[in-house]
Amino acid sequence: MNKKSGLVLTASVMMIFGMMMIPGNVSAAENSITVTPLNEEVSLQKTTTTMSVPSDNTLPWGTVKGAASDYVERYPVIIQFYQNEDPVHFAQVDVKGDGSYEYKFRVGSLNYETGEFENFFEGDYTVKIFKVIPNTNSLV
Repeated sequence: MNKKSGLVLTASVMMIFGMMMIPGNVSAAENSITVTPLNEEVSLQKTTTTMSVPSDNTLPWGTVKGAASDYVERYPVIIQFYQNEDPVHFAQVDVKGDGSYEYKFRVGSLNYETGEFENFFEGDYTVKIFKVIPNTNSLV
């Protein structure tokens, strides 16, 4: 595998939280947020959302952005994609100093041999986003 193919493969294997900003007719809706205390200082925030990618999508990239918010330094955001309960893609993205993050991923690509656009993602996906936040519950 040459370096360019490796980069394309690596880019296509990466991915999501907060407000999902995906171009075109790919859509996402926030469903639920749960917070589970881990110890006296930190909690795990889990956001579960749905992403829908239509079969006629022709845009190659998607972007997931999280707005500036509470976070705990040195803990990345973990993103997991599932289709029909089957794991499809996992990603990890660092949080910036202001608490925001951004993750870009390939939704599809042009097959140079056939000249056809091929979707990597198509249909409905359950997306789980995990972020470590400061514990706000003083009783824990």
